[in-house]
Amino acid sequence: EFDELCFEFGLELDEITSEKDIISKEKGEEKAKGASDVVLYKIDVPANRYDLLCLEGLVRGLQVFKERISLPRFEKIIPAEGEGQRLIITEQTAQIRPHAVAAVLRNITFTKDRYDSFIDLQEKLHQNICRKRALVAIGTHDLDTITGPFTFTAKAPSEIKFKPLNQSQEYTASQIMDLYRTDSHLRHYLHLIENKPRYPVIYDSNGVVLSMPPIINGDHTKITLNTRNVFIECTGTDITKAKIVLDVIVTMFSEYCEKPFTVEAVEVVYPNGKTHIYPVSTAFGYLCVLRERVSFTQIWQDETPSSLAKLLTRMCLKSHVTGNGNHLEVEIPPTRADIIHACDIVEDAAIAYGYNNIQMVIPKTYTIANQLPLNKLTELLRLDLAAAGFTEALTFALVARTTLLPGLLKTIAANRKMPLPLKLFEISDIVVKDPNTDVGARNYRHLCAIYYNKSPGFEIIHGLLDRVMQVLEVPPNEENGYAIKAAEGTAFFPGRCAEVFAKGQSIGKLGVVHPDVITKFELTMPCSVLEINIEPFM
Repeated sequence: EFDELCFEFGLELDEITSEKDIISKEKGEEKAKGASDVVLYKIDVPANRYDLLCLEGLVRGLQVFKERISLPRFEKIIPAEGEGQRLIITEQTAQIRPHAVAAVLRNITFTKDRYDSFIDLQEKLHQNICRKRALVAIGTHDLDTITGPFTFTAKAPSEIKFKPLNQSQEYTASQIMDLYRTDSHLRHYLHLIENKPRYPVIYDSNGVVLSMPPIINGDHTKITLNTRNVFIECTGTDITKAKIVLDVIVTMFSEYCEKPFTVEAVEVVYPNGKTHIYPVSTAFGYLCVLRERVSFTQIWQDETPSSLAKLLTRMCLKSHVTGNGNHLEVEIPPTRADIIHACDIVEDAAIAYGYNNIQMVIPKTYTIANQLPLNKLTELLRLDLAAAGFTEALTFALVARTTLLPGLLKTIAANRKMPLPLKLFEISDIVVKDPNTDVGARNYRHLCAIYYNKSPGFEIIHGLLDRVMQVLEVPPNEENGYAIKAAEGTAFFPGRCAEVFAKGQSIGKLGVVHPDVITKFELTMPCSVLEINIEPFM
């Protein structure tokens, strides 16, 4: 039943297991003795649904979906002037972590399970949207142990001294970095600040250290099961992500406050004197025109406005019909940072309606599909390159790279034990900046081939270029064919690089890779490479 419920809600129940079963499968039954038999449900959550990363959000979402509880209304409480908390950001933070947001959860009640979930959600957010604390670092503190206003600044490591979380003595920031260099958990975050002249740090008005983001909190402000008021700060390099993270934490755990679903706002003062109140908002409205997305899904056309509003409300998007019945006003709660377009709203309506309930219909237009010409050319070239003795590699296809060469060099580095020579190729997209396009960037389809052996093998790469031009029916002449001319390139050995010209334009380069480049990839032998743009041959 739960498996079906997850599917209806747009999730997937991965497996039902236990800690004992997991250890038994990985290390054998002997190692699993004494492990917990508590049943664990592993649920696959979409990467953009941060509100489903903890039990509180998941249960709330499913209960609203099943119409067992009504949608909660989140309330931001702004204290009277002079009574609220303030976080002051100094200009010293500009070069390392310039942004900070904060909020307070008042009169909260923790139990062991709630506390564990609170810590677990922070860790999941750190690994997910926070990109391993590179974009955002979360700090949560017992507000009753400190006194505002708070100051977010940056100081030299030798000037910062405090007792880190769960430690018995004080250390300077430099000593803390040495202390955690062997820590299995925290050592992964040290590189974010260790080479900086100043480390970020947050103090209260008495000079007590709250945290040294993104590494560790202070032990003084440690949260316990007896904590009643929680001060939450999120510092980082991306203000949008920081706002989302703050919204997720306060909306998930404000239900345990004495007055459920309330959060106390905090005033953040920037170095230029401007002030902002966080969290930014409790919800915002989105006016959606009915029947404008007919092609997206059938239900947008077939369902009545009121039933559509009901479907969206089940997905935690409170909706009601406005105007003459052709508009839906949809309220986007702070939990749903994934809603950025009308299409996202339509998708949620379709999930609530049930994809299995959508009737199959014959399309109204008759079309014949055809392969994209660029993809057809790519497929043909892949066959010919394989026939020439080169092995295809597929690397980092979703990364906005400007060249295919690093991906192939990494592939060779990972396959150094394979017998020589290594002859690899890849035909994939690269991305370059282009202010004239709507997204500010443009894709180009590149062909890259590499030859790695005891000798550079420039003649083999040159021969491959001739073969590619032969199958493309491009003759070897400057006027209406292709030609190569001596050139220089930072990745190539001086005097061993040539630029390839075809169709009256430069399409790429070939040559012997510079030794500095080779050694940076932990390779020890020379290699030659060819990288060209194939789009002119369409």
